[in-house]
Amino acid sequence: MICRKVKASLPDLLLAPESAPAEVRAHVESCAECGRELKELQATMALMDAWETPEISPWFDGRLEARLEDERTAAPAGFLERLRARWTFGEKLSVRPLAAATLALMIAVGGGVYEGVITQQPVPTPSQAASPVIRDLQSLDENAQVFQELNSMDQQQDAGDNGGSSL
Repeated sequence: MICRKVKASLPDLLLAPESAPAEVRAHVESCAECGRELKELQATMALMDAWETPEISPWFDGRLEARLEDERTAAPAGFLERLRARWTFGEKLSVRPLAAATLALMIAVGGGVYEGVITQQPVPTPSQAASPVIRDLQSLDENAQVFQELNSMDQQQDAGDNGGSSL
């Protein structure tokens, strides 16, 4: 087996060894690198199982609330900070409705501009679509002399063909 595929299934082998395929277990036993990876994962899991969370101080919540309140009531340093604090913590003004209204306005203006660009483009009429053909016909009409010469050549050829067939 390929080590990359086995390494992808190592967490499954670690958490439920009996459900892992026999090929994976055999590869881990034969491959030193994959076996070392599995042992490292087992050591990590053992440390996680042995770790105990520290006890939280009974005054933690009260001190956290006091610090948060101090931050809310403290005067910001500069103009931009005061403006940001007003938008963030202000009770009368909220950013979300203003942002939504601005976005709606931008979409409406953008759609109107896009619609205006689309409607201002000229729509080709059938006469404009056929204009190259019409131009070709007009140029051929202007070359009437060429047509006359071609017709005289055709007549000479027909006369030559008829004269040759009568012999």
